[in-house]
Amino acid sequence: MKKIKIAAVALLAAMSFAGTAQAGSELFPGISTGIPLGAPLPEGVWGVGIGTTGTRDLGGGVDLKVNAAAPWIIWSTPWKVAGGTLVLDTVTPYVNASVNGNGVASGWANTFLDAQVKWNLGDGWFGGFQAGAYLPSSSDVGRDWSSFQGIGAISYLGQGYDLSATLVYGTGKDSAGAPDWMNLDLTATKAFGKWELGAVGFMSQDLNNAAGFKQSQTAIGPLVGYDFGAFKVQAKYTQTVSEKNYGGDDKRFWLTVIKPLWMPKK
Repeated sequence: MKKIKIAAVALLAAMSFAGTAQAGSELFPGISTGIPLGAPLPEGVWGVGIGTTGTRDLGGGVDLKVNAAAPWIIWSTPWKVAGGTLVLDTVTPYVNASVNGNGVASGWANTFLDAQVKWNLGDGWFGGFQAGAYLPSSSDVGRDWSSFQGIGAISYLGQGYDLSATLVYGTGKDSAGAPDWMNLDLTATKAFGKWELGAVGFMSQDLNNAAGFKQSQTAIGPLVGYDFGAFKVQAKYTQTVSEKNYGGDDKRFWLTVIKPLWMPKK
């Protein structure tokens, strides 16, 4: 059978099948679109659930489907670091992948631990940095080594707009065929009362040739959100407009739910 190049990178895990190398971003490209990562959440503990399902057409009648769910727990602390808000978070995503409807791999992927510092820059602008580590995982969808991830983000939230850019860098492991990588997630939306409408886009790029080939892709799509008061929901659809070495175009639906789990009494 023809070897299928699969970089089914699901949130925090890169998977490989049919003897192919573990190329691609460890953080699912596009996952932060719609979220103004440059700005801190209000003080408290928050739950951010991100689910995604999509299919990549690999040609020859071969379709790769990847479903993933990321239950993020975020603590926006009352503490300041160099004038910025300290935020701590963690996630362990669940991933399921299938080829032509036949199960290939599923399970809990690598746990991620992260610390963030976010600043209010004035006039609606926010910016911040965050850094964290993926813990090793022995699951079918995880990587059995630890790795580093760093993020820089900037957001403009004035006049109902969310104009955000998030740049992500992660390390790989040459001996495992996993390259260093970079993602860029972009958001341009506007609130109309409780509704949020706009567009999102993302790019991902392998930074070295550890796998023997470099993967890259660009995708765009619409976003629709609604603020229910007790929680906020966003729905997105993205489709690749260009790709290299992923084997085919990806069409993906996303659902994000943001809800406060605990807020301090004022």
